[in-house]
Amino acid sequence: MSKGKLAKFADMERFANVFQYPYSAIGNAPSPLAGHWRASYFKNDNPIVLELGCGKGEYTVGLARMFPDKNFIGVDIKGARMWTGARQALEEQLTNVAFLRTNIEIIDHFFAPDEVHELWLTFSDPQMKNPRKRLTSTWFLTRYRRFLVDRGEIHLKTDSRFLYTYTRLLAEHNHLPIIIATDDLYHDVATDTTPWLTIRTHYEQMWLDRQLNIRYLRMRLPQEGTLQEPDAEIPLDEYRSYHRDKRTPKVSAK
Repeated sequence: MSKGKLAKFADMERFANVFQYPYSAIGNAPSPLAGHWRASYFKNDNPIVLELGCGKGEYTVGLARMFPDKNFIGVDIKGARMWTGARQALEEQLTNVAFLRTNIEIIDHFFAPDEVHELWLTFSDPQMKNPRKRLTSTWFLTRYRRFLVDRGEIHLKTDSRFLYTYTRLLAEHNHLPIIIATDDLYHDVATDTTPWLTIRTHYEQMWLDRQLNIRYLRMRLPQEGTLQEPDAEIPLDEYRSYHRDKRTPKVSAK
């Protein structure tokens, strides 16, 4: 591990706005944080919003600046990236920001029923080979239901045509209310009235520089109903990440 990463991990241990609970540390036990975020950390009764897979925390911090009357928690397992947003939030004295370093697969261990009001998924890995790992899959939506308020909102912002199409088909198949769905965000949505959509992460700027469309879907997740995967073949993206072509010769997947 590089000296830079070691220094960042040492900083993270001291940051008051960072909570570190990787799966190896918590296992299957519920976290003592569940149900106590407002009272123990934020010291208010404002709504809680999560960004899952927050990376450097640009969206978490950007939303916190725009909405001081909401609490924001960025979640990721990669602490060296998260360090950037955590440090920035401390420097700006943003008291409505926290970061949780953990595996998203156990996210439901950290929040009590109805404790979270909204979820943001910003440029998540589309996981074209593994449906269960997609952050909008029924596997994950079932976990979100355990702590998200009834009909709580989920925002997906992505460069991936595959993930956007999959999520839209899943929402339609399960009759989940879709508020906005566009495969060309900056041409179809008046961002002057939705300023939260203008926050641009490091990765988003790379996609825009490559002249790729940014896709956005905003939906509600009701508590009732059994969730099912859509039975549809979806064209795969032509790439996996920045300057990296996809490795499979397949052209579509479910």
